[in-house]
Amino acid sequence: MGSILFLAIGIAVAAALFGSMALQSMNPINEVILSPLEKKCQQIANEGYKIHTLYPEANPDDLPEDDRKRLLYLDDLWMTECVAALPAESVFSIVNNVERDVSHDE
Repeated sequence: MGSILFLAIGIAVAAALFGSMALQSMNPINEVILSPLEKKCQQIANEGYKIHTLYPEANPDDLPEDDRKRLLYLDDLWMTECVAALPAESVFSIVNNVERDVSHDE
């Protein structure tokens, strides 16, 4: 009688694990739910990346004044609100998900 109970528990645990794996594989990675802070940090990272793509080889001191101020502001926000407040895993995830399909209106 005890072995039947253990078998039933084992089957239930295996079914739960397989169900969990199936649900995770059905949800694309891009649809991971982000906290409000993570969303804000993703926007900061995207905006900073856009500026960096405009001047890929430039030193911040060589940028036009408005772009330099904006980049320094975004860098400060990134360090104080994102890097200092989020776990490293979240920061790396945000960096890896930066929107790299940037088109500039030139």
